[in-house]
Parts: sequence; C-alpha cells; structure tokens
Amino acid sequence: MEEDKDVFHSTGKTMEIRDEKVDDEDEKKKLELMRAALQKKNPSFKEVDEPTLRRFLRARDLDVEKASTMLINCLSWRRTFVPKGFISESEVPNEIAQNKMFLQGTDKKGHPISLVFGSRHLSRKGGLDEFKRFLVFVLDKLCQRIPDGVEKFTIIGDLQGYGFCNSDLRANLAAITILQEYYPERLGKLFIVHAPYIFMTMWKLVYPFIDQKTRKKVVFVDDKRLHETLLEDIDENQLPEIYGGKLQLVPVQNA
Repeated sequence: MEEDKDVFHSTGKTMEIRDEKVDDEDEKKKLELMRAALQKKNPSFKEVDEPTLRRFLRARDLDVEKASTMLINCLSWRRTFVPKGFISESEVPNEIAQNKMFLQGTDKKGHPISLVFGSRHLSRKGGLDEFKRFLVFVLDKLCQRIPDGVEKFTIIGDLQGYGFCNSDLRANLAAITILQEYYPERLGKLFIVHAPYIFMTMWKLVYPFIDQKTRKKVVFVDDKRLHETLLEDIDENQLPEIYGGKLQLVPVQNA
C-alpha cells in the first residue's frame, strides 16, 4: 500500500505544481560557465539561446557538466532523428490516421494544452519508429505554440476505453525518454483522466523510469471531480467541450 501511495497521486485532490525556486545569481553564473564550456567544445554552440540552456541546466539541478552533456546529446540526436529540422505529416501517416492527439487552448499559466486519447493508440499501426517520429511531430508543434515568457505545456491524457490492445510498453518508455532527455523542463503538468485498472498495471511498469521532477507533474484525476479539477488550472473557455468547457477539439495536424 505504501508503494501505491508513492506511484499514484491521490485522486481526491489535485496536487498544486509550483515552479521550482532557484537562486538567480547562482543560475546566472552557471549559465555563463555552461555557455563557455559548450563554446570551447564547439563554437557553433554560441547560437543556442539562453532559455534553452536554462532548461537543460535546471533539468540537471544546475550541474554544468551534466547539463552540457545532456544538451550535446540532444543536439546530436536531433541532427540524426530530425535531419530536416522538422517531422512532416507524410512521415507519420498511420499515427495521424488514429486521430488520437489534439491541440487547443491554454491553461491559466499560458501553457498550451494537448489532449491525447490513449484508447486510439494501436502499436501495430506504423510501429515504434513512426510513433517516435509522431511524438516529435507533436512536441515540436506544442513548443511552437508556447508564447514568449512561457516555457511549458500541459497535457491531458484521456484513457476512457483504454484496453489491452492499447497497452504499449515500448511506446510508453520511448515517450518518457524523448520527453525527459530531449524536451527537458517543457512539461508543466500531465492530467491522467478515466484511468482503468489495466493502465495502472502499465503505470507501475514505467514509473521507475520517470525522474522525480516529472513524477511530481503527473496528476491522476478522480472521475467524480473531473470538471472541477481541470477548472483549477484551465478556464472554462479554454477547456475542451468533452470536459464541460467551450473549445472544440482540433486535430494536431490541423493546429
């Protein structure tokens, strides 16, 4: 029982997520050290903007060496995995056809909102490689919608009707890796709604691979408090209609 309390956030109330407090002066010094270290390795790193450096630095608790290594690995991965600089719709046709991801609205902090229907994911359609490309396709679109002065996005994971055919361990692990290693400090909060028992079994398998910071951003929402819980973070005029809001769903490829 103690293990379950750690793995699953209470569905009786929403855990408030606060931006972590950092020492501004210490962070500024670490940013300067990180930029100098990166430029020493490769002058082209001077083109990396400060918000990006800050996100990677915070992801590694202001450890300059670890943050620099993380950023270098990310840029290397992106050159290989996204050689054109973006993923086109033609590269993810099977994933788009599943009609499982939508983008619309912002929460009260200005974070753009994405809604994903887990029951529409079928691993046999496209395979793991296409799923990874689709994930980058979606995350890049989300990041492009983030306004100036804001760095994060919000995700609602709807698992109504989720079953065995949707349980894809490899896809879940790939999503965790890509989000944590290549889009650090981008996730503001992840609401998981209508979670069935079979998903809880999957969650226990992937939980050990989720870092501590990300775990604190995941909220399992009680069905009985769904509308009021989402309204704590999202105004009604920015909430999807299916949750009692006023926005119609917009497929990710049309956003």
